Amino acid sequence: MKWVENGKCDILSGGGKKKKLSTVGAQRCQQDPGRRSTVSHGGRRQWRVCLHPPVEGLRCHWKTFLGQGVSINIIVFVVVSKNWTKKSELKLTLKIDFISFVDKDRENEKEKKSVVCVEGNIASGKTTCLEFFSNTTDVEVLQEPVPRWRNVRGHNPLGLMYRDACRWGLTLQTYVQLTMLEHHTRPQTSPVRLMERSIHSARYIFVENLYRSGKMPEVDYVILSEWFDWIVRNIDVSVDLIVYLRTTPETCYQRLRLRCREEETVIPLEYLNAIHHLYEEWLIKGALFPVTAPVLVIEADHDMQKMLKLFEQNRDRILTPENQKRGS
Repeated sequence: MKWVENGKCDILSGGGKKKKLSTVGAQRCQQDPGRRSTVSHGGRRQWRVCLHPPVEGLRCHWKTFLGQGVSINIIVFVVVSKNWTKKSELKLTLKIDFISFVDKDRENEKEKKSVVCVEGNIASGKTTCLEFFSNTTDVEVLQEPVPRWRNVRGHNPLGLMYRDACRWGLTLQTYVQLTMLEHHTRPQTSPVRLMERSIHSARYIFVENLYRSGKMPEVDYVILSEWFDWIVRNIDVSVDLIVYLRTTPETCYQRLRLRCREEETVIPLEYLNAIHHLYEEWLIKGALFPVTAPVLVIEADHDMQKMLKLFEQNRDRILTPENQKRGS
């Protein structure tokens, strides 16, 4: 909770006229942030706290605010007004322009939202999984921004990378990292967000594969890694649960042949084998990179009907990732 020095605090009368007042300085508040004011809350002294900018649900009488158990350091203010009398019917409003006095830890806990990433090889069934939950109340779905990767102002970096990874690998992965970062940081509107893959798998799986296969020069790999490390250190891209749709490369290869996406026609089985191996290293063996969220493994070699049943059976585990954190 920050205290801004030299902040202004005005007492406004019902007619909008400002009354004189004095405030306890920032130094005093920092020395004794838990200090309670001696200003009475009883009688006709009804103080209302107005947030600027306004926050829904937080405009209420001071006494009620305290009763809700919310920490408010602003109580250390001492108001001085010559016009104040016990018989005054004036209800003063305290306008605070320099401090956020909501206990942010409690607020964040109360409004905690979960991010679930669905991971897996190409054609492992990720889109099917997201579509299954897309009509669920209080769930928002973010599919991989593949259309953007296929058309960047008329260019198709995804297709270019599949045809010549040595030349276009860095180009595509730079853009993938940007677009996935946008997904992670966009405002979340529902309690649960389901994302198709993540910025983590972009780095740990696909960039790693380009480098290991010799199709990405070390300097490109290092630069992308530096960017990723900076993002993780400075931006919240955390995940609450990883749902790993585990498939064999052979099953993915058969599904690729059936769905016939233009860019994927050139993907060989060897590429799917390499991606599968990296996913196993990362999410099953834990030997590649740190896994920062619980992992729910769903065997996904089955047909569509069986997969939909598995998604339904795992509904609660997927949509309540806090249970996974508790090990349930």
